[in-house]
Amino acid sequence: MADPASYRPRTGDIPTDPGVYRFRDPHGRVIYVGKAKNLRQRLTSYFARPATLLPKTYAMVHTAASVEWTVVGSELEALQLEYTWIKEFRPRYNLAFRDDKTYPYLAVTMGEKYPRVMVMRGERRKGTRYFGPYTAGAIRETMDTLLRVFPVRSCSAGVFRRAEQSGRPCLLGYIDKCSAPCVGRISEEDHRALADDFCAFMGGEARRFITGLERKMADAVSDLDYENAARLRDDIVAMRKVFERNAVVLSEETDADVFAVEEDELEAAVQVFHVRGGRIRGQRGWIVEKVEDTTPEALVGHLLQQVYGDQEETNGRLPREVLVPVLPEDADDLGIWLTGLRGARVELRVPQRGDKAALLKTVHENAVQALRLHKSRRAGDITTRSLALQELQEALELPEPPLRIESFDISHVQGTNVVASMVVVEDGLTKKSEYRKFTITGEAARDDTAAMHDVLTRRFRNYLAERERPVEERDSGKFAYPPNLVVVDGGQPQVTAAVRALAELGIGDEVRVVGLAKRLEEVWLPEGDFPVILPRASQGLYLLQRIRDEAHRFAITFHRQRRAKSMTASILDEVPGLGPARQKAVLAHFGSLKRLRAASVTEITDVSGVGPSLAAAIHARLHGVDQPAPAVNYATGEIVES
Repeated sequence: MADPASYRPRTGDIPTDPGVYRFRDPHGRVIYVGKAKNLRQRLTSYFARPATLLPKTYAMVHTAASVEWTVVGSELEALQLEYTWIKEFRPRYNLAFRDDKTYPYLAVTMGEKYPRVMVMRGERRKGTRYFGPYTAGAIRETMDTLLRVFPVRSCSAGVFRRAEQSGRPCLLGYIDKCSAPCVGRISEEDHRALADDFCAFMGGEARRFITGLERKMADAVSDLDYENAARLRDDIVAMRKVFERNAVVLSEETDADVFAVEEDELEAAVQVFHVRGGRIRGQRGWIVEKVEDTTPEALVGHLLQQVYGDQEETNGRLPREVLVPVLPEDADDLGIWLTGLRGARVELRVPQRGDKAALLKTVHENAVQALRLHKSRRAGDITTRSLALQELQEALELPEPPLRIESFDISHVQGTNVVASMVVVEDGLTKKSEYRKFTITGEAARDDTAAMHDVLTRRFRNYLAERERPVEERDSGKFAYPPNLVVVDGGQPQVTAAVRALAELGIGDEVRVVGLAKRLEEVWLPEGDFPVILPRASQGLYLLQRIRDEAHRFAITFHRQRRAKSMTASILDEVPGLGPARQKAVLAHFGSLKRLRAASVTEITDVSGVGPSLAAAIHARLHGVDQPAPAVNYATGEIVES
């Protein structure tokens, strides 16, 4: 770990203006971004007495190798620049807002040609509108009720594609819970308008739709069209059922987001209730890891930045009021910023009395419960990960805990379709965004050791290339940073091959390599003729096993994909007259080789550009038989079945 005194800037060199600062690690990676009204006062607090800092702040300043700053004209500019850099660099030591629940959301995929209504969990996707969260039972009931009024597509891509090909809608289309755009019952524009209405209803405009249906029902009764009036009546009952699920807590004109925070020295729980039209339309929660001794005011300011800075996250809709437990330090600047995002005035305030203050108290109770639940669930998990990293540091004689571990595995069948995988674990947790796949060809594919040497050479050659570039131009997604530990699947031969690759690149002393053999789960080191045997109950061994198994899973999945692709290509390549373009058209039409094999000659001729003779040749090759050319009625172009 670095000594903060080694990179501490001279006090007189730090300006007293407002600005934004960045801490970087020895590899140039930004690990923390902060803003300050007075840069000198803020930065010197990190170096004056490091021993008195909070544990995570202490770890941050000892992990960093440099600090830099940018002076701006005002606190508002500092606020905007800090948010931009946090989104760009995603520093590991900044406040991390993680969802504390796995409740499902009702999602509408507005980014698709035909938007789809679905239940969704996990990370949010671009171009998708989210409503909720709901409990598992409530969301299904809500979705089922609204589809009778707004029959938006809710089927998967596979079901939609099959309906298009067959010309027949699925069951939902027959029972009028889907407008069936797959078979052309509704145009693309009308279906999107239907999805927009669904989103508007879920977004708080229910009264407008209910009033419109009541007016149509009255007109139908006046025209003695009782059948249509009964259908409209049922739709109104369904909409009211969904609309009345939330209790009225404020006046119908109230649009507000109500935030509450409960914190201790290391973490904080954040809760927000989304109130639209006087009703609670959704609830979300986050758990925040505090890196430094943050005040409640600063924490609220960071929270508002992250929640409203991403317009995709807020669906581009900000309320008229944002109610918080305490005003942030830069409340005026945040108010101006939020007003600019909304395009109309946003009032940022602390409710003192009345219904809004009572609601804030309720939200705070949720935050208290969320923090208590999080601590009871996470205490063992955090302790276990820390223990595992500490055990690996001691067993492998590493200078520091292996905060970043990369594991490599080779997969093939008798030397064909040789591939490799790289999985990444940071702080004991997988980081799937940095997983990588490798295709291995030529001499490197002759055996596992040659393949391992090739993969490690390619991975760290990219690292060296990135290291030569200026820090600002490095691509963090392309091997820009080295691991503390490399784990290869195998024993001494694989470890030797990996170490040789690093030595040839001149970085053999920078990265520690170990191998984990499957038979006895022994850990092989580059030096020594005997492996290290970790206790069976060791958390360090469990972590290595999980990393190794994840690398194996990722590698074999990639191998199967390539093998299936190569098998399909090799079979169709043997069909005379079937070039690459027609191969692609045939596979796109049927979706898979399995469906193509099940198709008849007549069905294959439905593909554009495939005539009877070529269809018969494809069918014969797929079934491994010699099939004569079919008899064709040249007057009609149809096949005469024998």
